[in-house]
Amino acid sequence: MSTMATTKLSSKGQVVIPEEIRGKLRLESGSQFLVYAQGDTVFLKLVSTPSKEDLNKMMAKARAAAKKAGLTQDDVEKEIKSHRRSKKKSSKA
Repeated sequence: MSTMATTKLSSKGQVVIPEEIRGKLRLESGSQFLVYAQGDTVFLKLVSTPSKEDLNKMMAKARAAAKKAGLTQDDVEKEIKSHRRSKKKSSKA
């Protein structure tokens, strides 16, 4: 079941999320959101840090994909260095 409420935009561009919704979603000060607009609708998507278990699962999938593609640790490190060099060059321009 969804919860609905109204709120206002402040002069500083801030929106208060009503207490009932904050409580239901366990939102705390500093919670981060992805903000997306489509037409006259604004969407807020809670951004949360993945758990250690979820992060380990993602890393395992990435390692498996890299292995399947024939990538080595050296290949990955070289690509990271190359990317960092190109970012430095573009930031100086």
